[in-house]
Amino acid sequence: QVQLVESGGGSVQSGGSLRLSCVASGYTYSNYCMGWFRQAPGKEREGVVHINRGGSTRYSDSVKGRFTISQDNAKNTLYLQMNSLKPEDTAMYYCAARSCAYWEYKYWGQGTQVTVSS
Repeated sequence: QVQLVESGGGSVQSGGSLRLSCVASGYTYSNYCMGWFRQAPGKEREGVVHINRGGSTRYSDSVKGRFTISQDNAKNTLYLQMNSLKPEDTAMYYCAARSCAYWEYKYWGQGTQVTVSS
């Protein structure tokens, strides 16, 4: 059974940092491409950053230069280091996995809440 479990969310003040983790199980982690998404109340879910098996990344303009994605294949874990957080970064953050042959993400975690106060 595939599982993605996020952790590391919390409440911080503007300018602060958080590091999210996503532990994957039930499939061969290194065979899949991964991504982080977020959804704020009343807004559509948006892609934050994507990473492929080779380590190439694609960030949304809103987080470029502030967020960094990384992964540890040996630990089946995906990370998102978030620096210089802004109130507009407040959202539920989700990690997701997809077959690299397709753009559709197949597996999703339950999410971890990030709240940034001004």
